[in-house]
Amino acid sequence: MSGQSDPRGSTFSAAELEFLAEDETIEIVPNLRMERLSLICGDFGPFRPQIATQVPIWLAVALKKRGKCTIRPPDWMSVEKLTQVLEAERDSASSFEALPFHYVEISRLLFDDARDDIPDVYMVRSLIEDIKDVRFHKIGTGLEKLSSRTYAMKLNLSAMEVNVIRPFVTGGLETFYKLGNPDLIQESSDRPEHRRPQPADRGPRRELRR
Repeated sequence: MSGQSDPRGSTFSAAELEFLAEDETIEIVPNLRMERLSLICGDFGPFRPQIATQVPIWLAVALKKRGKCTIRPPDWMSVEKLTQVLEAERDSASSFEALPFHYVEISRLLFDDARDDIPDVYMVRSLIEDIKDVRFHKIGTGLEKLSSRTYAMKLNLSAMEVNVIRPFVTGGLETFYKLGNPDLIQESSDRPEHRRPQPADRGPRRELRR
C-alpha cells in the first residue's frame, strides 16, 4: 500500500499508517465470556469477564464499540510518562526518546474510540501533541544540516516521522551520491529526458528572393 499522494509510492497515507498500527497488541478487560479466537495473525483469548488479556488494537476497538470490553491504555500514555518524555525531548537537541513505532497512530485510534478509558485524556492528548511538535522541530533542524558527511544513525523515530522525512533524505542522499560520482552525472545528462531538443533536419535551405 503506497501513498496515493506520492507517484513514486515512497510514502504512506495517514489512513494506511493507522491500518498498520491496528495490528499492535493492547490490553483489554472483557465483560463477556468467549472461547479462544484463532485468527490469521494468531490466537487470542479465551475471554472471561474482568480478566485482562492482550488482543490486536483492531479487535479491541471492535469489542469496545459493541460495549464488550474496556481498553487499558499503554503505560507510555500516562501523564507522568509523557511529561518525562517531553522534558527529555526538550533537553536534547539531537536525540529522540524511545516511543512505540506507531505511537501517533495508536494514540489517535484510542482518542477516537476509547477516550473514556484514558485517564486525564485531554492532558494526555496535549502532551502527545507537544512531543510531536518538539520532535518535528528537531527533525527539521537536522534536515537543514544534512551534508555529504552525514552518516546513518539509529534514531527512535516513529512511523509517521519516518514517513515524512523519507523523500527528503533519500533524495538528498541520492544527490550527494551522484555528486561524488561524475560518471553518474554524465549518465543522467545523457538520458533522453535530459537532452535538449534538436531542430529537425529539413534539407538545404533556399535563399529568399529579393
